[in-house]
Amino acid sequence: MEDSKKRKLEDYEVEENGQFSSINSDEKQLRSMLEPLAKSQLVDLLAKLGSKYSPVAGEIMSLASADPVHRKLFVRGLAWNTTSETLCAAFQEHGEIEEGAVIFDKTTGKSRGYGFITFKHMESAQHALRASSKLIDGRMAVCNLACEGLSSASTAPDQAQRKLYIGGLSPDTTSEMLLNFFGRHGEIEEGSVAYDKDTNRSRGFGFVTYKTVEAAKKALDDPERTLGGRNITVKYADNKSRTGQVQLPPAVVPMTIPMASGYPQPPKAQAPVGYGYPPAVASYPASSYQSPPAVPALYPTQPQISYASTAVQKDTLGMPPVMPMGMPSYPHYIAKQ
Repeated sequence: MEDSKKRKLEDYEVEENGQFSSINSDEKQLRSMLEPLAKSQLVDLLAKLGSKYSPVAGEIMSLASADPVHRKLFVRGLAWNTTSETLCAAFQEHGEIEEGAVIFDKTTGKSRGYGFITFKHMESAQHALRASSKLIDGRMAVCNLACEGLSSASTAPDQAQRKLYIGGLSPDTTSEMLLNFFGRHGEIEEGSVAYDKDTNRSRGFGFVTYKTVEAAKKALDDPERTLGGRNITVKYADNKSRTGQVQLPPAVVPMTIPMASGYPQPPKAQAPVGYGYPPAVASYPASSYQSPPAVPALYPTQPQISYASTAVQKDTLGMPPVMPMGMPSYPHYIAKQ
C-alpha cells in the first residue's frame, strides 16, 4: 500500500503553497482525460486557465485567429457611394484591419450594396460584432460573420415583426433623418431610405428594422407620422407578420344594388311553404317505342328516257364566203392604196 502511494507521489512535486503539481503527465494521458468531457466543460476549463495564465490565453488567441473564418465580417446595407476606404475607416476603431473591400458590379462598375472586412485578430472581429449596426455614409449598415451569410439576421424568426415599411417620404428626407425620427421608439438594427442606383435619388420609401418587437409596435402605434413636412405611412414590411400565416382574402358579401327611384325593384319571388325550388319532376317510365310504319310512294317511278345525240356545227374562222342578204357593202372593205 505504501509502495503505491510512493509511486503516485513521484509523479508530483510540491509547490510553495503546498499544492501538488504534475511533472510527468504527457500529452497522450491528458488527451485521454479530456476526450470524455463535453464541449461546455472544455470551454469553461480553457477560459479559467486562460484568465489565470497569460501563455495559455496567448495560445488560445493565436489558434483562434489562425483561421480567417473567425475574423472575416460580411457588411450589408451600404450606400451606393460607399467606397472601400470609407468602409475600412468605419471599422478601424475595433482593431487592425487586414483587408477590406466593397463589392462592385463588373458590368456597370457600381456598388452592389455590401462588402467584407477581415481583421487581423479574432478579438477585433468579436468587438465589432457587439455593435453590429453602424452608420456609414448616411445609411445604417449591419455586419455579421461572413461564414454565417444572411442566416443570422434575415432568417430570424421574429424579423417580420421587427421590420417596418415607411412610405410617402419626401425627396429631401435622408437616411439619417429617418433613423433619428424612428430611433425614439427603440434601438434600430438596420434602416435606410431606398435610393435609385442610377440617379442616387430617393424612391420615396424606406425600411426600418428594430432590435425588439416591442419597439416596432411602439412605432406602429405612434400617432405622429409627419416627417419632412409630409404624412408618412408606417406598416409592417411583410403582411404576414401579424399572424405568421398567409392571409386569405375576405369572403365576398352579396350586396343589393339600389335602383333608380322611377324603377321600383320588384320583390323576390318566394316559394310556397312546403314546396322546394325547382319542383321535383317525375321520371319517364322505361318503355321502348316502335318506329312508325313506312309511307307508301304516291307516284310510280318513271323510267329514264334517252335522247339521240346531235352534232353541233361550229363556225369556221375568217370572213364569210357569201355576203349576208340585206346588208349591202358588208363587210366594209378598204381599197388598197
